[in-house]
Amino acid sequence: MDNDSELLAQLQTMPELFEEISASKLSELSLQKQLRERYPAELVRLACTLSELRRRAAGKFSQADRLWMDRTSLEQSTAETVAIHKAQRFAGIDEPVFDLCSGMGMDTIALALAGCEVVSVDRSPIALSQLQLNAEIYGVADHIEPKQTAAETLDLDGRIVHVDPDRRAGHGRAVRLEDYQPSLEFLQELTRRAKGGAIKLSPASNFGGKFPDCEIELVSLNGECKEATVWFGSLRREGPMRATLLPNGATFAGDPLAARPRIAPLQKFLYDPDPSIVRSGLVDLYASDTGFCRLDDAEEYLTSDQFVESPGTSAFEVLTELPNNPKEIAKWFRSSEFGDVEIKCRHVPIDVDGLRRRISLSGTGRGTLVIARILGKTRAVVCQRVNRSPSI
Repeated sequence: MDNDSELLAQLQTMPELFEEISASKLSELSLQKQLRERYPAELVRLACTLSELRRRAAGKFSQADRLWMDRTSLEQSTAETVAIHKAQRFAGIDEPVFDLCSGMGMDTIALALAGCEVVSVDRSPIALSQLQLNAEIYGVADHIEPKQTAAETLDLDGRIVHVDPDRRAGHGRAVRLEDYQPSLEFLQELTRRAKGGAIKLSPASNFGGKFPDCEIELVSLNGECKEATVWFGSLRREGPMRATLLPNGATFAGDPLAARPRIAPLQKFLYDPDPSIVRSGLVDLYASDTGFCRLDDAEEYLTSDQFVESPGTSAFEVLTELPNNPKEIAKWFRSSEFGDVEIKCRHVPIDVDGLRRRISLSGTGRGTLVIARILGKTRAVVCQRVNRSPSI
């Protein structure tokens, strides 16, 4: 057992240390100084770090206040809601699922919760220690076989596989797939050798054209794009691209080239597509299916004359359209009933903070200012959010 794993094992026997950290009102420096009078310094440092990470993870995992992690494993981990969504596609598989580069284990745990037997693979002993402890918390440890090795050493021909490649193999967080570990070549070969599975990629990565004959699913959670999942082999579904919105589960699939953009002037309602729809390249197909038009072929914003209930967009009722002139914008807001305004733009470079300083607000309502290209010209659109319950 390596030193980090030994420290982790010791911390498991010291719940009182975490209780003291949780109850303390002292600054971290004062708290650590006080605790080191009664506990080994290494354990105090590790416990304080873990307590901080658990607080940060509160919105990511249902059991965050009990989980074991370090900074790297938390940053690279899959949010529980996303992991459970992915695992549903593996449900019913009657052979082991190999979860490669498993880290602290949320994908492994979600697979086990879905009824799979999982071989959890990681080269890091501390990651596997964290995984085993976390699996016990979720009650699925008996369905997981930890295996310490590099993914490249395994014979995965004909296997069912999930892999979360290391995006921090070099300095900082890698966006280019060529900087991932295991390598892009390994991942591409895996889609041909394995029976089926999924590869987790950053939604910002350069995945376009890298995985032919696969389905790529862009997954958002609460309006933030979280991952691009490459589905291949027996787990692939129809359509090259898919956008899925969590937590409501709305999903939309198709070929980005199957529809041409329909451009129209600004109408009574403006819609901001979910990031998963934008990143998947499905804006035009989604607009065609729902009856929207685009404001410009260089913008993803959509519009319609009649309100359309759409789970894939945020909806706004248009109040007025103005020139993209800070003086004109400020003049309009001075006579408005707004006390707060959110400013949105996608492709138009603007000084949001500078524009906000010029806008004087004296009312109580909340408005939205969208700076966008409309029929080739940059315009300012004043609108209000349409509050509605998402539907699927």
